Amino acid sequence: MLSPKRTKWRKPHRGNRKGKALRGNTIAFGDYALQALEPGWITSRQIEAGRRAMSRYAKKGGQLWIRMFPDKSITARPAETRMGAGKGIPDYWVVVVKPGKILYELRGVTEETARQTMRIASYKMPVKTKFLIREGFTPSV
Repeated sequence: MLSPKRTKWRKPHRGNRKGKALRGNTIAFGDYALQALEPGWITSRQIEAGRRAMSRYAKKGGQLWIRMFPDKSITARPAETRMGAGKGIPDYWVVVVKPGKILYELRGVTEETARQTMRIASYKMPVKTKFLIREGFTPSV
């Protein structure tokens, strides 16, 4: 599972998910991409589930880029704990995703394989997604 080696703050505030993605909203590495259409938190487990599903479907064909990293810890209190006594311990890691953020990129496979691969990965994501093809790209296959 993905998690940062170290962070500046152990227990960050929840923050907000308003607005559109200003960075990471264009295809930079691959020819095909999966783009988020709504805001949300994606956990490290969901990122890994999407990666595994994609790599299994593509059968080691092509190259995959994960364009997100979970750098925000989410805290949780133990069950049946009384109110007060501070904030809970870090439980899992998430990445804050805003509309327009590119989640995964893929290169070296046919368009049909890329579509199916991204469709399988989109089932693992907690946000609505869209399949993109890089501008000016013409498949040679």
